[in-house]
Amino acid sequence: MNVTLGALVAAAGIALVALGLLAGGRVRRPFHARRAHAAERRRYPVALRRACDMAIAEARRRAGAGELAIVRTDAVLELMRGHFGFPYARREDAAAALHRRFRERGCAVDCVTDA
Repeated sequence: MNVTLGALVAAAGIALVALGLLAGGRVRRPFHARRAHAAERRRYPVALRRACDMAIAEARRRAGAGELAIVRTDAVLELMRGHFGFPYARREDAAAALHRRFRERGCAVDCVTDA
């Protein structure tokens, strides 16, 4: 009896450790709908800034020597949808964030944008 109970406790502990390792030590998505929406609202601006930075970096890589890099708002939207998983990203938000990141990173020297 004690051996069986000990084996069950050990198996449960191993299963919890395995789940913890798979989850990376943090919850991927909150269970409650309101918390999930709040988490999405917090992640959206961060993902938007990262998508802008990635689009600027990619445009700079693609530009030839002496050419201006062209950073498009559509590139930011594609990154938001494909890489970050925000299919509802708005064009106005992407354009505003791209314009802001364009100024912050001093891109006017070697880049142009449609934002």
